[in-house]
Amino acid sequence: MNTQLNRFATLIWLALVILTIVTFCIGEEVGAGKTVMLSVLAISLVKGQLIANYFMGLRHVSWLWRGIILGYFVVVGGMVAIAYLN
Repeated sequence: MNTQLNRFATLIWLALVILTIVTFCIGEEVGAGKTVMLSVLAISLVKGQLIANYFMGLRHVSWLWRGIILGYFVVVGGMVAIAYLN
């Protein structure tokens, strides 16, 4: 098995865990507000891209598929933001 690939996957996983903890701390400590919601959504977008690129294997496909997934994340995040702001 490729040890370097395992280390890289572990580092991505640790980044996801850290981002999850940061998101939780922001939500618990800061409270509510537009800035908090937008920062949590931005972190969720980054986490989604990390999962799609490194654990779903989209890092090795064409930019079309990566763009479709990114567009999905942006559209869903945008709808959540609109629903929260209304």
